[in-house]
Amino acid sequence: MTRATLPAAVHRSRRRLLGAGLAATLALGATFTAQAQKRYDAGASDTEIKIGHIVPYSGPVSAYGTIGKAAAAYFAKLNAEGGINGRKVNFISLDDAYNPSKTVEQARKLVEQDEVLVLFGPLGTAHNLAIQRYMNAKKVPQLFVATGATRFGDPKAFPWTMGWQPTYQTEGKIYAQHILSTKPNAKIAVLMQNDDFGKDFLKGFLEALGDKAKTMIVAQSTYEVTDPTIDSQLVNLKASGADTFFSITTPKFAAQAIRKAADIGWKPTQYLSSVSVSVSAVIKPAGPENAVGVISATYLRDPADDMWKGVKEFEDYKAWFTKYYPTGDLSDSLNVLGYSSAQTLEQVLRKAGDDLTRANIMKIAANLQYSPPMLYPGIEVKTSPTDFYPIERMQLVRFNGTRYEPFGKVLGD
Repeated sequence: MTRATLPAAVHRSRRRLLGAGLAATLALGATFTAQAQKRYDAGASDTEIKIGHIVPYSGPVSAYGTIGKAAAAYFAKLNAEGGINGRKVNFISLDDAYNPSKTVEQARKLVEQDEVLVLFGPLGTAHNLAIQRYMNAKKVPQLFVATGATRFGDPKAFPWTMGWQPTYQTEGKIYAQHILSTKPNAKIAVLMQNDDFGKDFLKGFLEALGDKAKTMIVAQSTYEVTDPTIDSQLVNLKASGADTFFSITTPKFAAQAIRKAADIGWKPTQYLSSVSVSVSAVIKPAGPENAVGVISATYLRDPADDMWKGVKEFEDYKAWFTKYYPTGDLSDSLNVLGYSSAQTLEQVLRKAGDDLTRANIMKIAANLQYSPPMLYPGIEVKTSPTDFYPIERMQLVRFNGTRYEPFGKVLGD
């Protein structure tokens, strides 16, 4: 039969089949469209990603302010190159003067008024502790916090908070292990900042010393961040007869401790917390000649170290720095921290694609394996849903009068 001679019932049946097929096709297309839809939380759109940040640009540890300036300079570079997946970064960095109550105030402003997508890299142990419950109640990522306190890697209790740098306990253990292996009969004096930062460091240090801590530690002293000097503490520590000094200090007080030890003729083997490893912020004010032999640890390439000259990772860093942060100090390792942590956040946001929801950002952050170019070789960023400690290894370094030299192998978990 030709089409013209088909019965009317057959024509109706065909039309019903065609209609059903068209409906199915449209439904399938709608499903694909829904899957491909962009998903945004507050702080994200087709054109913008809004990132909040808190750092002390003023106050007793204002040396850390350069971390925020370096991060801002890195996002400026990204924006000049087209942003992240076509979206420009709106980086809102606020000053808390290293005051936890001010940190709370600034965090609320960023979340409730500016409506940022994430709070990135807020600095300080007590300061992040002051906002941790608030950020988790609001379900806003408190991501890659700039503190090594162990408590910021607890995905069960605080699934919206994640650290970035090695923990203070890990670092404290590394120094204790080195002392035990090189100077098992050391008489140790400890100076620590009287807050969670100091206590966390000391906990790891004591755990690694074990039973020997009772006999090896001959003196302990603390200071407050509001103290003008630590001169009296250094005099008392020297009087203990200690031949080894563990300085759990932030930059201003680290520089004071190194200089005062030299002024009073105390020459112990010095171990210095990595938060104060900066040559420009600590060693230069202390006097490089006074810091010879100081031992610390790092997880970043030292921009003041000539060993990196000609290495692509450093040359790329230098080119970025010269163009986007010309008023900064190229030799300051704190800038490497700002640069490298910002790159880690970039990696998370790129992977998020068009699903810029806070839940997806935390999901991606908890499944990272990434090596920022300026991390020390052999060290990487690695996380899992049960491991919120991105960097867990460090390299011991010793100051030689002009720069820190690495020695031994990379240590840590």
